[in-house]
Amino acid sequence: MSRAPMFQRATVTRVIKETADARTFVLAPEDGPLTYRAGQYCTFRVEVDGETLYRSYSMSSSPDTDDELCTTVKRVPGGKVSNWLLDNIADGDTLEMTRAFGTFCLKDGHKPVIGYSGGSGITPILSLAKSALATTDRDVYLLCADRDADAAIFTAAVDDLLARYPGRLTVRRSFDVENGFLTRDAVTAFLGDLSDADHYICGPEPFMDVVEAAVTGRGTLFVERFGGAAQLPEGAETQTTPAADTADKVSGTVTITLKRKKVTVDRAAGETILEAARRGGLTPPFSCEAGNCATCIAHLEEGTATMRVNDALEDDEIEDGYTLTCQAVPDCATTVVTYED
Repeated sequence: MSRAPMFQRATVTRVIKETADARTFVLAPEDGPLTYRAGQYCTFRVEVDGETLYRSYSMSSSPDTDDELCTTVKRVPGGKVSNWLLDNIADGDTLEMTRAFGTFCLKDGHKPVIGYSGGSGITPILSLAKSALATTDRDVYLLCADRDADAAIFTAAVDDLLARYPGRLTVRRSFDVENGFLTRDAVTAFLGDLSDADHYICGPEPFMDVVEAAVTGRGTLFVERFGGAAQLPEGAETQTTPAADTADKVSGTVTITLKRKKVTVDRAAGETILEAARRGGLTPPFSCEAGNCATCIAHLEEGTATMRVNDALEDDEIEDGYTLTCQAVPDCATTVVTYED
């Protein structure tokens, strides 16, 4: 079954300096306006020093309040893509991006919406807050943790929301230089008597662990996790899983087509389609390897496979035969998969 190309080009119409190490890129996709939901992200494909890299970045804009499509990127130590974007992309440049993915979206209901952000985790949280305030009558609470005031992204945007929704929006900021890292007691104090809410959490792992521990039992939790992009180790382009003659074999084969290359390998117990493709000598696209970003999406032409985790594909896409190859383990004798460019 055919579908639109995975990647499309987008023109960067403006670059906005948010902080010393964060930029917002205003994007105009060449195929027309992007359909997305608040809290979703797109995966970007860039060439850095001759290497093709993929990274996923959340939208900081909201489809319910903003006419422009925006993603915000923060510089991180050793960040190949984030640092390259900040150092090289200017007004008028083009980027390659996927459509929007992700399930970290505003859920229906009447409970208060509480967003917890650590550093650049404010990006999808801001998008969710904008939509919740504009399209519902729900109260919104934000707890934003940053290194210091200068590092806080979207200060002006959050202040504007406070001015527009003074009776419905509450914001608490926590700065590491003043208060130390956020603690469970600080989160509990912020919640006060709120006992049943929708909690949206995004930030570094230690931050999210603290928040989750504090809010568990006080409502429904939604967590957005993006680890660093997985990298193939040296020499792994042809083998990152046990060789076919040493892996635990099971009956059947996996046939994979990537661009003009087609390989068939014997099935190995517990091996994902992505791992099988690598073992067959292919270099398929991937990024998070956690079922989040959809960079590794492919179409099942024949056979079935079970995804261990799926935080990217919608039900209708799965029904149409699409799968996340980093999570999909073939569970039949013959599996045929095609990666679409």
